[in-house]
Amino acid sequence: MYFAASDYRLYRTFPMTLRTTILAGFAAASLSILGSPLHAQSAKAELTVYKSPQCGCCTKWADHMDDNGFDSTAINRHDMATLKASLGVPSGLQSCHTGQVKDYVFEGHIPADVVKRFLENPPEDAYGLAVPGMPIGSPGMKMGTRHQDYDVILLKRSGKHEVYTRVSQHSAP
Repeated sequence: MYFAASDYRLYRTFPMTLRTTILAGFAAASLSILGSPLHAQSAKAELTVYKSPQCGCCTKWADHMDDNGFDSTAINRHDMATLKASLGVPSGLQSCHTGQVKDYVFEGHIPADVVKRFLENPPEDAYGLAVPGMPIGSPGMKMGTRHQDYDVILLKRSGKHEVYTRVSQHSAP
């Protein structure tokens, strides 16, 4: 194989060494990962919201979650009690809707920032969170400036549930 003089000049101007090839590969890979919409920092967690077809506050809670970095899909169910039992939500800690991200359960009007904190570092033995009832002022239950302080309960596989955090008027979203 013969090279023309112009080919030799091009090679001398842009020599492709092994080091240059590796660096170019790393640069291309980094740009493709960082520029991807699936990059971990920008990806929205997929949230399934199970709710009764007539419930308006459930839709407002799902909107709150969407506004705060989640991608929710609402599924209307007529058998909510059966669903909650199958997901392990204790009857005394139930609310009107149930959310699910991967294998974690989120029962009731839990603020998005609390769900995010839980998902970033799930406590050992935990399978979800619950806000029993429908506290006034919680996401989806806004009533002007009124606010009721409430606890977010940590659901544990051992059955020994405990307070995960308290939401007060000063800490409310």
